[in-house]
Amino acid sequence: MKIRDRFFVLMAIIFSFAVQASAQSKIDENRMNRDIEVTENILSTLIKQQFEKRLFFPMEINGEYREGFGVTFRLPYEVNGPMIWNLAGQTPGVNMLDGNSFTYSFNFPSGEEAELARIIDEEGRTKTETIRSTGRTRASSRRLNIDSIRDASSNKIIDACKEFLTDYGDLITQLPTNEKIIITNRSDGERIWYGTFINGAKPSYMSLEVTKADIIAYKQGKLSKDQFDGKIKVINSVMDDELQPDLELLTSIFNRLYRQDLSKTFFTEEDIYYERMKDYGVIYYMEVYSSNQSEFNRRYIMPTIGLEDLDQATRDKKVKELYPQFEIDIKEDILEYGRTVKSLKAEESLLFNIKLTRCDGCNIPSSLELSVKANVLKDYASGKLSKEAALNKFSTKKGPAQ
Repeated sequence: MKIRDRFFVLMAIIFSFAVQASAQSKIDENRMNRDIEVTENILSTLIKQQFEKRLFFPMEINGEYREGFGVTFRLPYEVNGPMIWNLAGQTPGVNMLDGNSFTYSFNFPSGEEAELARIIDEEGRTKTETIRSTGRTRASSRRLNIDSIRDASSNKIIDACKEFLTDYGDLITQLPTNEKIIITNRSDGERIWYGTFINGAKPSYMSLEVTKADIIAYKQGKLSKDQFDGKIKVINSVMDDELQPDLELLTSIFNRLYRQDLSKTFFTEEDIYYERMKDYGVIYYMEVYSSNQSEFNRRYIMPTIGLEDLDQATRDKKVKELYPQFEIDIKEDILEYGRTVKSLKAEESLLFNIKLTRCDGCNIPSSLELSVKANVLKDYASGKLSKEAALNKFSTKKGPAQ
């Protein structure tokens, strides 16, 4: 066979393999949706089993796949609080306020409030007192400690989620190995305001995530159970409603920095909001824009770079050009002004959750999450770390491309 013929045969073989690989890597959407439906049910069942099948509020779990990111399972917002527990009141039951401002009420059949107390008491996290009167046992008038109830239920839910990731995560067969499975009680980009915490019950923040690659490595025996557990990133915290002057100050700084007249890239139009999370850190929520649209002719104005009367294509081109600089600028600003935050512990995080300007087909992320440890900010402020070294310690998470 001539060298030229051999070359063409080789190229044909390579092309054939490339086509097969492309076909294999393509997501089967119907199978993905089916896998998600099945695993939603598995996760819901595992959580209910942790409560000995006695879960007194809805357990509807919604799974969603985003290409390039992974599958996110969303639990009911306040699956473990805030709740009004009225176990010792005149009308036994639970009122639950979820993140969408709906209120659910559940009345316990006779004896179930004592059963719930027993389950929690077995965990050793809260104690109930009972007294006997005229031959009957009833709960004392002392209200169950809400924080203890939340902690007990939170730990049970996390155990169920870990079991799900360990034993059933690989059932999402269409998920690429470099993508993640995330379980959280937060909606996408959700901001929740609570003027007061009902009966001291504070909103919670729960998140677990692991890559499909780590699940496969564990299944193949390349990771021990302890090693795999270490790969699961777990956040379990509650919101602290006490105002922190330094956190309020940082809010005002970024509210000013990213207004149209000071920003050189994207800008904010709404006040930045933060949540202080116990033993985790602080999360700041931003939403940034690139342009305004004229009501008169539907043309675009980009105030931060002084451009007006832009069509859609030109506007989108400019957005793509601005994004890399925005990411650089926001990291540097977090580093410089984050030094003003003094109330965080060394291992707590300063995190910015940023919803990015809409730009369909621009291939920029829909969201950007940047976090840095408080000890990094402190070391940078004292000169122990250079600017470059401190920036390299940032954790960056990007949402799916637009």
